[in-house]
Amino acid sequence: MKLKNCCDILDSKRIPITAANRKKGPYPYYGANGVQDYVDDYIFDDELVLLAEDGGNFGSKEKPIAYRISGKCWINNHAHVLKPKNDLNVDYLCYSLAFYNVDKLINGATRKKLTQSAVKDMEIPIVPLATQQKIVNQIKKVQLLKSTKKKRLNKLDELIKARFVEMFGDPNISEKNQKKVSMTDVCQIIDGDRGKNYPHANDFCNDGYCLFLNAKNVTTSGFDFSNKMYISKEKDEALKKGKLNRGDLVLTTRGTIGNLAFYSSNIPFDNIRINSGMVILRLNHDKIEERFFIEHFKLQLLRIKQKVASGTAQPQLPISTMNKIKIFLPPLSLQNEFANFVQQVDKSKVAVQKSLDETQKLFDSLMQEYFG
Repeated sequence: MKLKNCCDILDSKRIPITAANRKKGPYPYYGANGVQDYVDDYIFDDELVLLAEDGGNFGSKEKPIAYRISGKCWINNHAHVLKPKNDLNVDYLCYSLAFYNVDKLINGATRKKLTQSAVKDMEIPIVPLATQQKIVNQIKKVQLLKSTKKKRLNKLDELIKARFVEMFGDPNISEKNQKKVSMTDVCQIIDGDRGKNYPHANDFCNDGYCLFLNAKNVTTSGFDFSNKMYISKEKDEALKKGKLNRGDLVLTTRGTIGNLAFYSSNIPFDNIRINSGMVILRLNHDKIEERFFIEHFKLQLLRIKQKVASGTAQPQLPISTMNKIKIFLPPLSLQNEFANFVQQVDKSKVAVQKSLDETQKLFDSLMQEYFG
């Protein structure tokens, strides 16, 4: 059924308020991606579904384009406002639209925008109201499982942090009896080759000799190779600095700052290079153990980010700032003891992550079955 036949489309009631003119209050001010602010008045008081009007992630499994809201609120003009009619469950409507592929509806536009006329003609599968509720209950159960497993992963990360602080203290708190050294005393900070041989767009391919890292490859939880690009052997040999050795760490230094990934023997690529938004940290393993260093750096990250100049279009962590970072240097035997603890916790994390991945597959399968 088309949305215009099963929903009231309340876009005409939306009113944008500039940041300068918003008066603070208790009511959420919604846009395309959720709460933008809180204001002192409201124009809606109902159970509604908001559908993003524009954005670069339409149809992405990571970022739904629709979400449910309820209660008193204000909505700007970056989200379409849908109120389901009596024979349509509001959660069912939200799930129907959450990962809707709108590519065909926005083709040809210089800026991706979902117009109201296109929204009216979007179609969702209609089943009896009782069946809608059963579907919603089933999906919510799977979402609860996902949420529980993610919380378990977070708790395991917190356990590692707590153990570090218990053994070595908090890196952000100066203690007189703690030996600290400069980061450059325990590792080399190696920039990439940004000269005339730096690859251009036409140098990349989907397969090749050397994996050339992009911003999506280095995440808060290590490497992610779901999105890969390569350069040829000839292009690799023309570059100088910036190639990884086993045992190196990669650190993101531009845009998203502070993501770390360890190039262990388990990584299935023999030739890897960093891009211009990263550096290589080549640890001196006679002085410092990589798991100890990674956790140490993570605990310092918020303070490091605060030192980076704010107000710039793209935050950057220059090598000059990294040179000033101080690192605890306890005996290597204690570092190894901590590393063994992390290794045991990581085994639990792998098991939970595997279970989470299976739950995600179940969620994707259900969404495809009911709304695909």
